Amino acid sequence: MRTVLRRLLPDSIAARTALTVVVALLLTQMVSALIYLTDRGEAPPPPHGPKVLIQRVTSIAQLVETVPVSDRKRVVGAIDDPVLRVEWRRDPPRFEHRHQGMGAEYLIRRLRVALNDSDRAVIVEMRSDRSFLDPQPGPLTAGPLSPPPPPRDEPRWSERFRLSVQLSDGSWLLFTTGDPVEGAFRLVRFVLWMGGIAAVITLVSLWAGRRITAPLARFAGAAERLGVDGEAEPLPEVGPMELRAATRAFNRMQERLRRFVADRTQMVAAMSHDLRTPLTRLRLRAELVEDEEMQRKMLADLDEMEAMVNATLAFARDDARHEPRGPLDLAALLQSLCDDREDAGQSAAFDGPSHVTVQGRPVALRRAFANLIDNAIAYGGAVRVRLGRADGTARVDIDDDGPGIPETEFEKVFAPFYRLERSRSRDTGGVGLGLATARTIVRGHGGDITLTNREEGGLRVTVVLPV
Repeated sequence: MRTVLRRLLPDSIAARTALTVVVALLLTQMVSALIYLTDRGEAPPPPHGPKVLIQRVTSIAQLVETVPVSDRKRVVGAIDDPVLRVEWRRDPPRFEHRHQGMGAEYLIRRLRVALNDSDRAVIVEMRSDRSFLDPQPGPLTAGPLSPPPPPRDEPRWSERFRLSVQLSDGSWLLFTTGDPVEGAFRLVRFVLWMGGIAAVITLVSLWAGRRITAPLARFAGAAERLGVDGEAEPLPEVGPMELRAATRAFNRMQERLRRFVADRTQMVAAMSHDLRTPLTRLRLRAELVEDEEMQRKMLADLDEMEAMVNATLAFARDDARHEPRGPLDLAALLQSLCDDREDAGQSAAFDGPSHVTVQGRPVALRRAFANLIDNAIAYGGAVRVRLGRADGTARVDIDDDGPGIPETEFEKVFAPFYRLERSRSRDTGGVGLGLATARTIVRGHGGDITLTNREEGGLRVTVVLPV
């Protein structure tokens, strides 16, 4: 079913957006028409002028006069509606505002003509003669039953009023136009209907928009993962035509980058491995040198070269790179590293919560933090590790009591084989790969490493990892 719908839908973002707008508009029109037709079926539209009112009043009065007195209330109740309320009474009604202006006189004359009774008692209650918007209905002709000439523009009333017509037996019919209670209720109902329509259309539009933009969100997420995990799975090629083409190009780029990094890593690892053979031969030849001082210097150089080769091989190979990710208790990892250093007679202290869980590669993270802690001990004599959480991240501060480094060198020290001998002891070992390896591992987990000089002295290494 989903495949069929995918084939029927347009295959471009522009077409799908247009389709969403058109469907929303059609839905609005259909529901509006449904409401309009439903309201028309429930109650007829209000009359728009005295002519319609006179016709209805005349017809109702003539009908009620032909009905026996005992049945008149039942008949009037069936005729009554919210637009023109009808009530039958034996006694004449009491009106508070009888107004006999031009509009009321015009309406009375027309009713008497329609009822063919010039003496018929008709009472009209208006708040003012402005109930008729046309103040010039035209002069009335002489004679009780002669119809008045039609006005140039038939009057329309602008406010609610009542009129009573006396029947032949002396009873009265009371007509009231425009029930305000029903009008208010219909207005509220209309507002509720329109609010419901707007809510439905908004939800449909949001759902459609999310459906359209969901592949874009996945594409952005894959682009973000590319900088964190070069071994991430290819992005599924779904969505409109343009997005599928972009996804396909992105997957090809990711595969090319993966092959490029793998080829360069393999090349460096192979070179480092191959260097071991000539180094071994040089070591054997150095053993044959008779000058002891020269032999000592040669062996020291060979040891340094071999250490560099081994470190380079480990850095390039990155054995933990393909280690699977999983939940890791970062607090337990840091605590164990500090305990190992304390057991070895070094000064290392940990401060932080008992448990902070992150997703990562345990061996790789242990290697990264071990390098940072060992550097702090080697160059500062002691290390203090503090762990905390903030804004969805885990923050690790590693402080030492060493001399610190110039701020201009903060970025350079992360370069492979870079050693800042001006600010670090020359007696320490290492080939300059500790910080480079640590930052590579941390960035591979979506985090970063920064350096700052503490005001009280020493260097602070800050590691931030996503939780």
